[in-house]
Amino acid sequence: MRFTKAVLLSASIFATSINPAEAAEPPNIVFILVDDVGWKDVGYNNAPMCETPHIDRLASQGMRFRQAYAPAPICSASRAAILTGQSPARLNFEFVTKYRDTPLQTRQFPLLPPPFTLNLALEKQTVPEALHSAGYQSGFFGKWHVSAHKEAYLSWSDTHGPRQQGFDVAEEDFGGHPYTKVPDKERKRLARLLTQGNYPDDSMTDRAIRFLQQHRRQQPFYLQVNHFYAHTPVKTQADWLTEKYKSRLPADRPTRHAEYAAFVEILDHHVGRLLTALDELELAENTLVVFFSDNGGDPRFTQHAPLRGHKWTLYEGGIRVPMVVRWPGVVEPGSASDVPVIGTDLMPTFVEVAGLEQDASIPLDGQSLLPLLSGRDDRGLTGRDLIWHFPYYHPEKIEEDADR
Repeated sequence: MRFTKAVLLSASIFATSINPAEAAEPPNIVFILVDDVGWKDVGYNNAPMCETPHIDRLASQGMRFRQAYAPAPICSASRAAILTGQSPARLNFEFVTKYRDTPLQTRQFPLLPPPFTLNLALEKQTVPEALHSAGYQSGFFGKWHVSAHKEAYLSWSDTHGPRQQGFDVAEEDFGGHPYTKVPDKERKRLARLLTQGNYPDDSMTDRAIRFLQQHRRQQPFYLQVNHFYAHTPVKTQADWLTEKYKSRLPADRPTRHAEYAAFVEILDHHVGRLLTALDELELAENTLVVFFSDNGGDPRFTQHAPLRGHKWTLYEGGIRVPMVVRWPGVVEPGSASDVPVIGTDLMPTFVEVAGLEQDASIPLDGQSLLPLLSGRDDRGLTGRDLIWHFPYYHPEKIEEDADR
């Protein structure tokens, strides 16, 4: 695999249905996108600290991708590319969106970086828009971050939010993440209630489960759950969890690593709740589930060794991410793939799975992973070029919990 700084790949989006006689009933699709979860932050990748039993169970039931890559080492660019199947360079969306009225380029650099992009263009076709032609209902819950912040950090745009980009149902909610503004007195009260074995609530996950309940008879559906975990600020009311990991902390590791491990376990708990809901609603057997992270982990909290680098860098630690795909009856349980894949592969995968054929007039920068998932062949995926383009200096300090 070669790493270059030019856009070389071209594929195509899917627009019209194939012959129904050639296709099985299309599955539901649940896409779980987590935030800043590094390659080694999950148990099945031998995490040095974090315990993720629910994510590990998902991996045991599906296919682990050992060389899965985010389209960018930073949030907005990666998310925009995943939504469209087009690279950040093709989208001209290569950094993190900001507030509309924030001066974006006030610093002087030896080389002039490109202008910052605020919004994913509405004319770009997204996964839910493509799936509409196959009759899919779509739902979105969680972190959007591909449009300018409306008023507060991460608040959805009225003009470029999920509903404007093709999602039928979209409910804004920060859930149990510290982005939800809770007074300190209330947080302390909640902390006293979270005794051993109890996890903080997450209303965002509650909303996603309600979507499943309401759409179980309206198949097929596409549900995208974008967790805010495990992005900073890393804080939790579950003191018992933090203490659990503090007791295991090596002498040379700071306390924040234990706090982060607790944070990841909370994420795992809520991923498990969603998977349990699929089981209880008898949806799991006809649902394709994908677990993916938007970029590498934050170097203040996570370890990437033996990989070099971290979030914000184009070294392996900044772009290699955990990825699992489960699809009963198609994907062999407990299987693994060493074929390099990238987040832009998800769009063509989802739409081929939905039984749609391609419109060659719209270029994509990924390829469908369906041949790999079904164990047939790799359809040219082995040995292809994967391309990243990140033409910026990072204008913020690593030590700051800022808009990254």
